[in-house]
Amino acid sequence: MRYEKTMQIKNLAIALILFSVGFSSYAGNKNRIGQAGAQELLINPWTRSSGFASSNSASVVGLEAMRLNVSGLAFTNKTELMFSRKTWVGGADSDISINAFGFSQKVGASGVMGLSVMSMGFGDILITTVDQPEGGIGTFAPQFINLGLSYAREFSNSIYGGLTLRSITQSLANTRASGVAFDAGIRYVTGPKDNLKFGIALRNVGPKMRFDGDGFSTKIFLDEKEFTLNQRSEDYELPSILNMGVTYDYYIGSGTDSTGKEIKASHRVSGNGTFTSNSFGKDVIRVGVEYSFKEIFMVRAGYAYEDGMLDDATSTTAFAGPAYGATIQAPLNKNGSVFCIDYSFEPGNPFQSHGISVRIDI
Repeated sequence: MRYEKTMQIKNLAIALILFSVGFSSYAGNKNRIGQAGAQELLINPWTRSSGFASSNSASVVGLEAMRLNVSGLAFTNKTELMFSRKTWVGGADSDISINAFGFSQKVGASGVMGLSVMSMGFGDILITTVDQPEGGIGTFAPQFINLGLSYAREFSNSIYGGLTLRSITQSLANTRASGVAFDAGIRYVTGPKDNLKFGIALRNVGPKMRFDGDGFSTKIFLDEKEFTLNQRSEDYELPSILNMGVTYDYYIGSGTDSTGKEIKASHRVSGNGTFTSNSFGKDVIRVGVEYSFKEIFMVRAGYAYEDGMLDDATSTTAFAGPAYGATIQAPLNKNGSVFCIDYSFEPGNPFQSHGISVRIDI
């Protein structure tokens, strides 16, 4: 038993070292802000973890883990379905919306496969030209879509890990960019009630992307002859990040039944913390807390802080700061199946975001 525990810790240490070494090739600083594209990869479309300000990277489970630390996908009970919708940079009347759908299925004794799709729409935008700067010649609708395929598994009763392959598509009127990115994450669970969790995840690692298409073609005239001039856009990097998180669950009101079997606690308070190291931006410190009553009703709050965000002259983000959320979760049977509705609110400065999701865990 002691040998097995020693090997688990050794394997975890090796994995942490490999993650750190791998990320060092991509690590950067705030002087590289603006040098990466595909920034939608940094947006969390799921509402439960958004209510934590994404501070729960060490404890997030199920489909939502595919956005913070994919190792949490391994905690899927059997089958999970989830749909989420958010308004972005505006509020309830915003034309910018984020829709996400996910499906996960347990395979074998300890593995889980997951599929998620995130679509970001911007509404209809007027087509303008030099000759018609006010529009009147139609509209176009930009759209960003990424699709993730994940696999996670339980390696022992303490160590969990997972990988994600994500395809990225950004399309405008007549230009398009496509690429792929990889995520990887591990989690270590310990404590008398598995109430202490550590996690580390490397996200958005992949080759450069570039826009191309007819939008970069221009008709020109030379010596009374018409030619098509094809231009090329510059390649851009993906916004690689490293999440390192910790969670501690404190249970109140637990007891035992007549057989001596422990009864699930009536109250739970969970503290979460995550440090996000950005390759192309400022590092972010995230903290969050959640209160749960019998795992039926939950409320949570979080805060994301980055250097200079409190001063308008130095702030480089609109979505750091507080976040709030709530969940109503109803059990469907005695096998752990549940139906739940999550809500999140991120005030932002000056923008705000509302999100709601529906989840069925069978």
